[in-house]
Amino acid sequence: MGFEAYQLPEEHEVLRKTVRSLAESEIAPRAAEIDETGEFPWDVYATMKAAELHAVHIPEAYDGVGADALAGAIVVEEIARVCMSSSLIPAANKLGTTGLLLSGSEDLKRCYLPLVASGEALFSYALSEREAGSDAASMRTRAVRDGDDYVLNGTKCWITGAGVSTHYTVMVVTSPEKCPKGISAFVVHADDPGFSVGTKERKLGIKGSPTAEIHFEDCRIPAERMIGEPDTGFSTALRTLDHTRLTIGAQAVGLAQGALDASIGYVKERRQFGRPVSEFQGVQFMLADMAMAVEAARQMVYVAAGKAERGERDLTFFSSSAKCLASDTAMKVTTDAVQLFGGYGYTRDFPVERMMRDAKITQIYEGTNQIQRMVIARQLLR
Repeated sequence: MGFEAYQLPEEHEVLRKTVRSLAESEIAPRAAEIDETGEFPWDVYATMKAAELHAVHIPEAYDGVGADALAGAIVVEEIARVCMSSSLIPAANKLGTTGLLLSGSEDLKRCYLPLVASGEALFSYALSEREAGSDAASMRTRAVRDGDDYVLNGTKCWITGAGVSTHYTVMVVTSPEKCPKGISAFVVHADDPGFSVGTKERKLGIKGSPTAEIHFEDCRIPAERMIGEPDTGFSTALRTLDHTRLTIGAQAVGLAQGALDASIGYVKERRQFGRPVSEFQGVQFMLADMAMAVEAARQMVYVAAGKAERGERDLTFFSSSAKCLASDTAMKVTTDAVQLFGGYGYTRDFPVERMMRDAKITQIYEGTNQIQRMVIARQLLR
């Protein structure tokens, strides 16, 4: 279910139905196994490529489908409704390539974006370090100019898709004396000498999406792979997050909707005291609160997507708000879903246990919700 406060354009409704049908038939049956094995779902990636859903944000000028921000949010939402790990395929591709779209030269765009559009390339985004998470400007990974090249040294952590991705958008310090305005962005290839991937993290959720450190040891790359002008990387990173945080909001909405749908189905079937659990007012009130919260979060995400598409100045406020509201909603709704399932909800025999574990990361990655509240407050007080 899902109540719309306004009618979406017909093409977006058709897209939702198409993605939902594919997600339910091809991805949902694999979701529990993906979580259990913790392996990247290459079969799901192949399915998404065939349906051109793996990177819908790539413009037509670079051989992509040219979906707008709202369409991209709907794709991620509908996939996350059945499998959060799989939804990170289009979400991570967008995160990894948005910097190129915003700041990259035409040559760089034409070099890499068609590869992502065709599915030959997967992109990851590398900003965080162990001591530079929320305080990303304190990063220590360095790039030093050497003739026509830059030589990178350092480590990035919490990299979604590490080990699977073929390319990485990496933020590194190029002018230490000017930080945070001394950071630059580069495209790094997985086969560049001096690049390596660390041990995969053992995570609470999103287990089918690998997360690991990436290391640079005298990693030499051509200077022409710099994204934008020197020392503009931190600005590119922040602008990227303005466009992609709403995608996390879309993930969270889809996950919460999936938990709500599962709960509705379960309470209609489960009987206690001689009647379906759905007839008890306490259960009905929980469902009502869950549905209201999910729809409020959905509307916020869609508004943020519209702001992103139009390039409106208040995007930072709306994108952070959408991510924060939707992820808090996903955590609450999935927790309530486990409660409604009772003891069964605490087992892996039902999907809400997985959904509750998956929900937690949406409150953390692409900026914790404490950071989002700081961002929102700064926008209000400017």
